[in-house]
Amino acid sequence: MLLLETSTPDPVAATISFFDSELFWKSVAVLAIVLGALLARVIAHFVVGRVVDQIVSGVKKRQRVEDTQAIAASPLAAVRVVQRTRTLGSILNNISSILIVVIAVVMIVNTIDNTLIGSFALLTAALGAGLGFGAQNIVKDVLNGLFMVAEDQLGVGDVVDTGQATGVVENVGVRITQIRDVNGTLWFVRNGEIVRVGNMSQGWSRVIIDLAVPYETDLESVQSTILSTANELASSSRWRARIIDKPELWGLESIADDALVIRVVLKTRTTAKDDVARELRIRLKRALDTLDVKLPSLSAVVLSGFEGATSVGGVKGPRTTPTATVTTEHGKPVRLPRALRKPKAPPAPEQVPPAQRPQDGGSVPPQTGPRS
Repeated sequence: MLLLETSTPDPVAATISFFDSELFWKSVAVLAIVLGALLARVIAHFVVGRVVDQIVSGVKKRQRVEDTQAIAASPLAAVRVVQRTRTLGSILNNISSILIVVIAVVMIVNTIDNTLIGSFALLTAALGAGLGFGAQNIVKDVLNGLFMVAEDQLGVGDVVDTGQATGVVENVGVRITQIRDVNGTLWFVRNGEIVRVGNMSQGWSRVIIDLAVPYETDLESVQSTILSTANELASSSRWRARIIDKPELWGLESIADDALVIRVVLKTRTTAKDDVARELRIRLKRALDTLDVKLPSLSAVVLSGFEGATSVGGVKGPRTTPTATVTTEHGKPVRLPRALRKPKAPPAPEQVPPAQRPQDGGSVPPQTGPRS
């Protein structure tokens, strides 16, 4: 009886052969790519966060505040640099994460089988073309929002006019901008739909007041009073910090048949425009009262319709003539049928004979005699 010798596999040799296999090294390469992607993401987020913190700390020192979130919540004191930096920081974090993931996936596919990279590229191109038609609005919103934040077109707390909505900006996102109007309505405006931005909170603002005075008023004295009143406002301790430049009297703006319009302007800070305008109107009213200058009434009666059109100079209503009477060949008027004739009015009481007058206030009895 012959015994066949069976060789048992050597575990050490099997282990060595596994470590020398192609599968092992591919697994190690994939693991290294994943770890490298995670490390790159952490480093990118750390760098972006570090830059954002440095900018925010600098703003805190200059503004002498401790809580920039509370400042950003106020529409009267928005820290534009902080908001723009934080928004850009979040955008850069998202972009860096997406890029790292895409690069890691491509490297992993190439490590497993380099022949798949061609088909993977074709699949990616087809997928990108399909998503391009459906997601082009999203891409447009994201890119437009990124450029708006980077170019400082608007920020949280700004009073803006975007065409679709006008109000205070409460949040600037990557795709959506939230604007609160004067009625309290919160508008969600897509960044891709914002074609123009009118920012009323950047730089400085100008208060423009048109004052109408009667036509017979002494123009020089009124202009002198208006300018002196505006200068008193600009030099007062309460309003001095809110007014940037000296008031300007632009003079006579327009002439009407019942009023003269005088314009005065002030250059103010953006956050104090409305307050300065209200205070200047109050002071001008008091100054004109001392001069006994009465503001003319601007109300007028406007007629509408055909009656109003006939009263306008140069427009006359149509004039018609009576319709001519239809006559026969012999010149006599045509008698209408009895059904179309106008009913005769009853005779007056003084025309009724006394014998036919009612004694009790009743109606006149009809005549029953024969007709002639």
